[in-house]
Amino acid sequence: MDILLIGGLWLDGTAWDEVTPELEALGHRPRPVALPGQGDGHSSATLDEQLAAVLAAVDATAERPMLVAHSAACTLGWMAADARPERVAELALIGGFPHEDGHPYADFFEIRDGAMPFPGWGPFEGADSADLDDELRRRFEADAVPVPERVARGMVRLSDDRRYKVPVVVVCPEFTPEQARAWIAAGDVPELAKAERVEFADIDSGHWPMFSKPAELARLLGELAADH
Repeated sequence: MDILLIGGLWLDGTAWDEVTPELEALGHRPRPVALPGQGDGHSSATLDEQLAAVLAAVDATAERPMLVAHSAACTLGWMAADARPERVAELALIGGFPHEDGHPYADFFEIRDGAMPFPGWGPFEGADSADLDDELRRRFEADAVPVPERVARGMVRLSDDRRYKVPVVVVCPEFTPEQARAWIAAGDVPELAKAERVEFADIDSGHWPMFSKPAELARLLGELAADH
């Protein structure tokens, strides 16, 4: 199956380097999506340009792909499902949930010089980063790409209710499936509350399993693709 991998904030396509060989070994065709402004030097990239890059990757696949989106990019994956509901076979959301229409994309941290740099580990202490050793933390910091302001503060736009028919799997790293179900039931994730098919998958990791548990993540994604 074609599997398109969309990295979250501060990540470029190399974030999936240890995941893609495992998926290939399982018989799938993984492809990290290169997002404008995340590793290409395009510091003025916009959220619309990132969405266009994801849609181009979807349109380039011969068969309907599975989209895999991480963290804040769960919203970007959901926007792609909204724009191409008939072309997306399944959407796997790792460690995040989609925002609703009219919500800022990822305006979470301070903007400096037109971009949102990685804020350090302080905001992610605890379950998010407990499984990252010193070497992985140094690697993450060295590779972290500041998020262009026009991406972070871009406005989410959704318009096609057919997105609710796209099957969704919430992959739960630093939180549990039970917590995710409770948040959705409480109305904290209104988009997924309206989705017709939402399943949950657990992985014993922190927020960045592509670094700390790449083989396990690949197996989980491979199983989801095979089941579909």
